[in-house]
Amino acid sequence: MSLIRLLPLLLLMTLTGCASSGTRHWVELSGARYQVELARDDASRARGLMFRDQMDADHGMLFLHEREELQAYWMKNTKIALDILYFDEQRRLVSQQRDVPPCSAGDRCPPYPSSGPARYVLELNAGQAEKLGLKDGTEITFGPGIADR
Repeated sequence: MSLIRLLPLLLLMTLTGCASSGTRHWVELSGARYQVELARDDASRARGLMFRDQMDADHGMLFLHEREELQAYWMKNTKIALDILYFDEQRRLVSQQRDVPPCSAGDRCPPYPSSGPARYVLELNAGQAEKLGLKDGTEITFGPGIADR
């Protein structure tokens, strides 16, 4: 078989391999599914959603912590307003910070703490918590591939 006849097949194999290697993670909350990026280590948790101009309505970022404890997040270099949702070890909502505004004040940006110990933190576009009518105790469901450490 000539190289010209093989090119479409090679291209298809390459694209299929790329598509299957990129794992898509999701969570469900009050019947809504969100595609999430995972922040599993200190570096990715520190970077978070900094410098992003926008985020699709059905997307978010899930921060995974090694242990359950009081958490505090801030909006340093974050350009989009967010809802910051704190979940405990059993994946129940324990605290909410809604409609948190962007902050360009660097280290002078205020913290937004949880009111109770949390292990997981979900950041969504501002307004999503209200839209879903979230109440403390609401459970979050993790899709495959979001394993506890």
